[in-house]
Amino acid sequence: MVTYSFLALFLSLMGYFVYFQLYLSEDFINNSYNTRQELFEDEVIRGEIVASDGEVLARTSVDAEGNETREYPYENLFAHVVGYSTAGKTGIESTANFHLLRSSAISVENAANDLTGEKSIGDTVVTTLDCALQQTAYDALGGYDGAVVVMEPETGKILAMVSKPDFDPNELARDWEYLTSEDSESSVLVNRATQGLYPPGSTFKLFTMLEYMHENEDYEQYSFTCGGSYTFDNKTIHCHNNKKHGTMDLKQALAYSCNSAFAEMGTSLDVERFVELCEDLLFNTSLPTKLGAAKSSFVLGAGDPPEDVMATAIGQGKTLVSPYHMALVTSAICNRGVLMTPYVIDHTVNYKGNVVKSFEPKEYGALMTESDAEFLKDYMHAVTSYGTADELGGQSYAAYGKTGSAEFSAEKSAHAWFVGFAHRADMPDIAVAVVVENVGTGSEYAVPIAKKIFDAYYESNP
Repeated sequence: MVTYSFLALFLSLMGYFVYFQLYLSEDFINNSYNTRQELFEDEVIRGEIVASDGEVLARTSVDAEGNETREYPYENLFAHVVGYSTAGKTGIESTANFHLLRSSAISVENAANDLTGEKSIGDTVVTTLDCALQQTAYDALGGYDGAVVVMEPETGKILAMVSKPDFDPNELARDWEYLTSEDSESSVLVNRATQGLYPPGSTFKLFTMLEYMHENEDYEQYSFTCGGSYTFDNKTIHCHNNKKHGTMDLKQALAYSCNSAFAEMGTSLDVERFVELCEDLLFNTSLPTKLGAAKSSFVLGAGDPPEDVMATAIGQGKTLVSPYHMALVTSAICNRGVLMTPYVIDHTVNYKGNVVKSFEPKEYGALMTESDAEFLKDYMHAVTSYGTADELGGQSYAAYGKTGSAEFSAEKSAHAWFVGFAHRADMPDIAVAVVVENVGTGSEYAVPIAKKIFDAYYESNP
């Protein structure tokens, strides 16, 4: 009996050892508290990070004295998503640390290096990032602060991720003291794409409209006459510039982004059901990524005053969301309601180019039903056909989206938003989330950025 007990214990330990090696070792080694990383750095030259086309985004150069320098050939362009490995690690430099410090050369070669004291060469991380799209998004955002996220909805691949203001990771050691000092007010090191939290503005009307549809079987008969404002319980919501939209149905209310109509819709909603829907759509929960994403917040209770309900319904109030979050929801709408787990590492190879590990697309889960996704898609097409994003109509591709102008300060201009996706039969769909800080309307500032990205994507495969 004792023998069998020891055998069972031994087999359990062996089973856990195998499980650890296959599923847990990467996270364990990547843990910032694990000092074993320093031992790897003594034995392995950090591997390269490359774009999907093989362009080098990060590499380590070694001089004649053996001194190593981490170099970023594209300087500011990929600063936040690729990250840095100076004074800690961020971005892909952090999430892929295990792969970059592992040498998958043949065992004999690594053993010989151990005997001679030579360092082995770390594996190369091949990302899903598209250099051309990254450059297009970066240039389109121009001198404005903000963020852009570009995804492939059918796979979850992150094709581009831009955050401004940015920095040159090659000069980070020199600039570190200033960038982290109290004198640096722009939070340059923050990845606004994943960590920036903004009022969603009118992009949130997609959520309000979906809940209204759920609660009203006759939503297609919805009618509202907009006189430029809406008053309920002595509280008034105004349309942008007090514009009078006239009589509209539900689709037109979204297309023209009528605050008055959506404030009126908000007062009719079951708040508890509204909260449940928003949490199904990833509010108040950790987002699927290893890049370090802030948790979006939706704060509304059944006892809250009507003014809070109306403000929330039009994307103001206390609601905060990241561009990355909006890209995920938009991708799910495009992909029949199913969110694919977003990923930025496609595969790894050893220094001779042999594939070591591949990362395949996988489902994260359904954020909504397929019929809900089709409903939103149909209404988002109205926005680009004749509504606030009509600049995207009449292209070689079909575009779908929603604009937003998120007010956050009486002294400053609104944040400009656009979220949406585009489709052309001969290419995978592409989803985009854009936020431009302190500029004005989404129609004027965010839509042109999205259009440049869509145009560049489809022009690359005419």
